[in-house]
Amino acid sequence: MQLSRLALAALLTCTLAGAPATAAINASQLGASYDATHSNINFKIYSSRATRIELYLYGSASGSQELARIVMTQGAGGVWSTTVSSSALTSYGITGTVYYGYRAWGPNWPYNTAWTKGSAAGFISDVDAAGNRFNPNKLLTDPYALELSHDPTNPSMTDGTVYASGPLYRNLDTGTVAPKGIVLAGDTQSIGTKPTRAFKDDVVYEVHARGLTMNDPSIPAADRGTYKGAGEKAAYLASLGVTAVEFLPVQETQNDTNDVNGTNDTGDNYWGYMTLNYFAPDRRYAADKTPGGPTREFKAMVKAFHDQGIKVLIDVVYNHTGEGGAWNANDTSTYNIYGMRGLDNPTYYELTSDNQSSWDNTGVGGNYNTHNPVAQNLIVDSLAYWRDTLGVDGYRFDLASVLGNTCENGCYNFDKMDPANALNRIVNELPPRPAAGGSGVELIAEPWAIGGNSYQVGGFPSGWSEWNGLYRDTVRQSQNELGSVTVTTGTMATRFAGSSDLYGDDGRKPWNSVNFVVAHDGFTLKDVYSCNGKNNNQAWPYGPSDGGNDNNDSWDQGGIAADQRKAARNGLALMMLSGGVPMMTGGDEMLRSINCNNNPYNLDSIGNWLNWSWTTDQSNFQSFAKGMIAFRKAHPALRPTNFYSSVDNNGNVMEQLRWFQPSGAVADANYFNNGDNHAIAWRIDGTEFGDTSSAIYVAYNAWSGPVNFVLPWPGTGKIWYRVTDTCNWAEGANQVRAPGTEDVIGGENTSYGVCGRGTLVLIAK
Repeated sequence: MQLSRLALAALLTCTLAGAPATAAINASQLGASYDATHSNINFKIYSSRATRIELYLYGSASGSQELARIVMTQGAGGVWSTTVSSSALTSYGITGTVYYGYRAWGPNWPYNTAWTKGSAAGFISDVDAAGNRFNPNKLLTDPYALELSHDPTNPSMTDGTVYASGPLYRNLDTGTVAPKGIVLAGDTQSIGTKPTRAFKDDVVYEVHARGLTMNDPSIPAADRGTYKGAGEKAAYLASLGVTAVEFLPVQETQNDTNDVNGTNDTGDNYWGYMTLNYFAPDRRYAADKTPGGPTREFKAMVKAFHDQGIKVLIDVVYNHTGEGGAWNANDTSTYNIYGMRGLDNPTYYELTSDNQSSWDNTGVGGNYNTHNPVAQNLIVDSLAYWRDTLGVDGYRFDLASVLGNTCENGCYNFDKMDPANALNRIVNELPPRPAAGGSGVELIAEPWAIGGNSYQVGGFPSGWSEWNGLYRDTVRQSQNELGSVTVTTGTMATRFAGSSDLYGDDGRKPWNSVNFVVAHDGFTLKDVYSCNGKNNNQAWPYGPSDGGNDNNDSWDQGGIAADQRKAARNGLALMMLSGGVPMMTGGDEMLRSINCNNNPYNLDSIGNWLNWSWTTDQSNFQSFAKGMIAFRKAHPALRPTNFYSSVDNNGNVMEQLRWFQPSGAVADANYFNNGDNHAIAWRIDGTEFGDTSSAIYVAYNAWSGPVNFVLPWPGTGKIWYRVTDTCNWAEGANQVRAPGTEDVIGGENTSYGVCGRGTLVLIAK
């Protein structure tokens, strides 16, 4: 007998060895969907532990009681279902949008015929020995709902205590105020033609969907801060040279109550890393917030980017959810119950060994149970929905080490070799894009979490790219920590050439390294070179916010503004010249600053939105960024498939990159390993890449004073031409020379002085 995907998953446990459960995407068709005749809606939801589930139907999102209450039927594999016809909806008085939610009973709160909304009939405990947290007074959202009606708390309902369990709140009914699922009829709206470009050829631009345009006067006022507005910036990003836009979380999260009128609440959630639903596009970023509007508008935005040849990547959070953890330390009773916790808490969340509390490897309340096959199904099914229906091209996974967990209940262990972990499930069911390009998705990990063996830079399995935190640290320390932190030229060389020590040992390639100097989580590019430390406790709109790393490897360059800009040019240039995939953060091309706040997660404010009114210095920097991106894109030698080596027809290894000391001598192990050396140069043979120039030469001087570099051989009949020098003397709109306008420098053995903390780029012609 062939088992359904959920039935098969139900047979597996965390101790089962062998292949992971795989099958068709959402084989049990969980969620709410119309049938082929469009005359019936099928409702299906998973719970292996519930003893009774009822579907509640509503004619409006909030403020009214249900119009129908339907007992569902439990089937195989823990799937509960019912079908509601269009005629039945009419008889209930539902003639427009169908809003729905669920109430569930289980071992800790069995069904009692005396139960009414807001009563304690049948109650035994808030949590039982198995970790169940059923509470029929809490209307539950469908984990597979395609849109949600509103956030749990919002301007018209600010009391979040109603969603809690525990002795003070368990009998508070949430039916009239809780978010409802919205039944969508489906559409055939185009998402355009997906780019098939190899990931190695991408330049990633990480940005907040709202912050991108909220302060942009070139966007119509009604479109600012929306998916529609973001789509209207596609042409700008294409002109900058960006090939992939990576949005901070756009799945539904609690942000309806964010302050946007000049005052700050430290409880605001601007970034969006507390997901309420993994399928629904966040309504707050839609100009059209009517049912179905966010989905349509998101798809239209995706098409706008695809029409410009730009991939759309989204930041996803499958390590924890917006239900959070315990309200109070040592209180096992009081937890939020929005959806998954009230449906099947031990399936969807990792618990402590006694099943009484959340197990926390994220620092934000508790882990999603990523090693449970059913919980994995939800991850894979939602990723497939965003890929296939909403048109996205790839994902950045927040705290992705949690997806490599190999055990449940009171433990954490990352093991990339476990075929049943979520990381390998994702690769198996959502194939990554091939090295040469084609169909597939980008899978990008933030390769760390909190505690245990969760720091895994370079430790992810095949198929995964990673944010290279060691690249960030090396560049920052070499620029900002001279005399304080030892960074050898060997370490620099390894990072600039694609980090083979991290990605070459398991068959991965340079492009599996996503190189970045800054990300949303921390200082902006300007601030990392303008701030000696964080300043998070400042007045709105730049603060206050809590948290933030105390070790930023930042420095204000002695307070000299010109040197701050030079340092930012170096950081950006080195990314564009390194093997791997460069990622910049939205606004870095215009020297965006948040006044030294390095954790502005809660600042939905003008201080945190991108500013599109630039000074001359900002315009010059934007021209520099645009020029360096164009240079990278014009030279395939900067985008290697392998670690700068190839094999000829005779089996000989051909080195495509050579390292030099400033003297012109080839850098050897003694030079690389000496912590007193701070300048390194390299020459890339472009001929083997079909490059337009025979060679590229880069000299990086991390010393505080100038260093003379003796130039190597440029090739027979060639001389060196300057593309850019990041030093202050060259600052201006044309600091990166356009092709054909490069400056003549000279041939082999020419000496060139590079300023302190400067970078030189030459090509041979």
